[in-house]
Amino acid sequence: MLKEFKDFIMTGNVVEFAVAVIMAGAIGGVVNGFVNNIVMPVVGHFSGGMDFSQMKIVLDEAVVDATGAVTSAENAIMWGSWVNTIVNLIIVGFVMFLIIKAYNKTKKPVEEAPAEPEGPSQEELLAEIRDLLKK
Repeated sequence: MLKEFKDFIMTGNVVEFAVAVIMAGAIGGVVNGFVNNIVMPVVGHFSGGMDFSQMKIVLDEAVVDATGAVTSAENAIMWGSWVNTIVNLIIVGFVMFLIIKAYNKTKKPVEEAPAEPEGPSQEELLAEIRDLLKK
């Protein structure tokens, strides 16, 4: 059973999948940095200086006691962070589209086999007629 498990783990598909998962995590960090540090500040600039990552709808304000300690944390819907996530999704989708498009261009086009005629060729029919006339 251990040998079968080793054979399974060492197959190309599992190893390739593991590499893909690790690369996806690394690319995810790069995309998050790109969106949060480059794209969203530009969007904020053109939308009047808004910082989308801090946009929220406060449901319950934070409660602070007399000493300044927070007794109850703020409860808020962080919709700006969700907007950043949607932008991440769009960027990742677009990049994956470009990668797949470039990959498909590198593949050789599959040559189709010539279509077989549906019936016997003209030469075959003439040969049959000739053979019948000889009889």
